[in-house]
Amino acid sequence: MKDILWLVKNTLKVTFKNKKGILLYICTPLIGIFIAILSHGGMSGATLQVGVVNHDQELITADTIKFVKGLENVKVKNIKGSEVSNLITEGKLDCVITFEKGFAASVLAGNPNHITITSIKGATVTSYIKSYLYNYIDNITAISKAAGGDQNIFDKMYADYQQPQVKLSANVLKDTSKNKDMTNQTIGYLLMIMLISAGSLSEIILKEKGNRTYFRLLSTPINARKYISANIIVNLIVMVIQIMITLVCLKGIFHININMPAWQMALILLLFGLVAIGFAQITVAFTNSTGASGAMQNLFIVPTCLISGCFFPSEIMPKALQKLSDFFPQRWAMESIAKLQQGTQLGHVTLDFLILLAFAVAFFLIAIYKISRNNNVRNFI
Repeated sequence: MKDILWLVKNTLKVTFKNKKGILLYICTPLIGIFIAILSHGGMSGATLQVGVVNHDQELITADTIKFVKGLENVKVKNIKGSEVSNLITEGKLDCVITFEKGFAASVLAGNPNHITITSIKGATVTSYIKSYLYNYIDNITAISKAAGGDQNIFDKMYADYQQPQVKLSANVLKDTSKNKDMTNQTIGYLLMIMLISAGSLSEIILKEKGNRTYFRLLSTPINARKYISANIIVNLIVMVIQIMITLVCLKGIFHININMPAWQMALILLLFGLVAIGFAQITVAFTNSTGASGAMQNLFIVPTCLISGCFFPSEIMPKALQKLSDFFPQRWAMESIAKLQQGTQLGHVTLDFLILLAFAVAFFLIAIYKISRNNNVRNFI
């Protein structure tokens, strides 16, 4: 045990003696957080700047404009028709609603028209306005049809519609989807970083084989089992540090609610850390150079993270790729996190945990088998 601890201490000292090691293993987990914040930071709470051009000086038109002004996250500005093009192209307005003369009459006739919505930002802006505005206009049109052309009946029904007897109370519910998306994207990048970090730390074995340090160590009381064990422990220490940094930054610094207990998240990530270390040991066992090991890792890490939903939801991918992701450990780590975020009890994700553990055991067994049969002592590149 003393020899293993010495190897662990020496490896950590060599790894973190320069800024490159600190940047690679300690600071890179923060990249996922920054990317998630930049991707989702402006998705909610934005106010639409809407211009209104009114060429139809009628009561129904005025009430319609009043309705638009009452929408949440919408700021309405009355403008002239000649200002539409400039304000839209300069980005001062997101869209402009133009009520042409005859709008109110068309609504009363049961065929609403003479209204246009102008925007260069497309459906991302206009869909919100249209969904409420068109529903409001349809309701007035329905009242007009029910009145059967009788102006007195319409006026009474319209007045009742504007001042309903039934009072509604509204409560705002906190939208947690944004926090979930940010958390999932951050964890997705962290999984990739853990795989890369484990591969880089395990490549130390190949580097020391290349400069013959490995074989000189084996001439001492240190054997191959102790050497590999020390490398695995170093990997685990780095993984734990990365997990702690990510969770502390998410909750303590950026105040992002991960919608699940932090210790459960840490448990899942630690299990995946074992998977990452196991895979890294495979790349070392089946290659004899850092170049070949790096190529093998690149062929696995980026494509599998992409398919497994680490960068974006896997639901948007074709069904065939979704089924293929079942064979990758990242998929089960992301799924177990998603289930726990939805309120699933920890005991109900036992299968996901067992699958992750099975991946780790399988990778370690393959690596141990290959290393035990690899007696090649030639020079390594």
